[in-house]
Amino acid sequence: MEKQLSPRLLAQQEALLSRLSGAGRVLVAFSGGVDSSYLAWAARRALGTDALAVTAVSPSYPAAHREMAERIAQDFDIAHRFVETHEMDQVSYRRNAPDRCYHCKTELFVRMEWLLEELDFDALAYGINLDDRSDHRPGHQAATEHRVLSPLLDVGLDKAGIRLLSREAGLPCWDLPASACLASRLPYGTEVTPQRLSQVEEGEERLRSLGFHQVRLRHHGDVARIEIDPAEMRDGMSAEQLEAISLAIKPLGFRWVCIDADGYRTGSLNDALLSPLSASSSSTVEPS
Repeated sequence: MEKQLSPRLLAQQEALLSRLSGAGRVLVAFSGGVDSSYLAWAARRALGTDALAVTAVSPSYPAAHREMAERIAQDFDIAHRFVETHEMDQVSYRRNAPDRCYHCKTELFVRMEWLLEELDFDALAYGINLDDRSDHRPGHQAATEHRVLSPLLDVGLDKAGIRLLSREAGLPCWDLPASACLASRLPYGTEVTPQRLSQVEEGEERLRSLGFHQVRLRHHGDVARIEIDPAEMRDGMSAEQLEAISLAIKPLGFRWVCIDADGYRTGSLNDALLSPLSASSSSTVEPS
């Protein structure tokens, strides 16, 4: 039996719709992930054609995300547009310092501001939620500088609540695993290149094709370090599974493939930003 939505959650949704209704014509940053999809759906419900979902096209974002965004826009009659972003042209982004997300989000918001002016819209919005505030989020600084609205955060919605509301709305992404841009799989200090992003994207697709649900491929040069949800490793990994992973990943250009015994957990790698080790060796620190 499906869990009923609580009165509090329904009240948060009504508050969200009310907030969006008073924002004028709104451009929504729409990646195709859980949070931005729910925000795009809510903006369409509150504003109708005065809401436009905008999806970035860049090597930093998996093709699967763009495909999901397009599917949702079509199925839910959400006005939608793709826009090319060029963060890869910026040294400040490619050098992959801990502020990488700031430069990526700045590029996106600048492109959206141009579109806002061109189409005579009033505001930008993006899908940061309550849980995100507990993690390292330099992209939120860029949002603040560009006066980007954060409606989900404003009404106190967390990831669990957004998933429940998304399921109720019929959004197909409601139970998708948490995801971030492909560059987040590279250790800080490792240059972001199209080749490395492609290796990560293809590698994670291959891991999912083997039946794994929540995975990350961390790119350490010749080494691919695989993180799998601990729940999926509870009974251990069989020799056949390990061989299949190796056969899938090594042809992408890795000499070694290792399985991280700690598994995957959201935001865990940003803990290293608080470690004394990060002060002396930024190349060993990784994003989420």
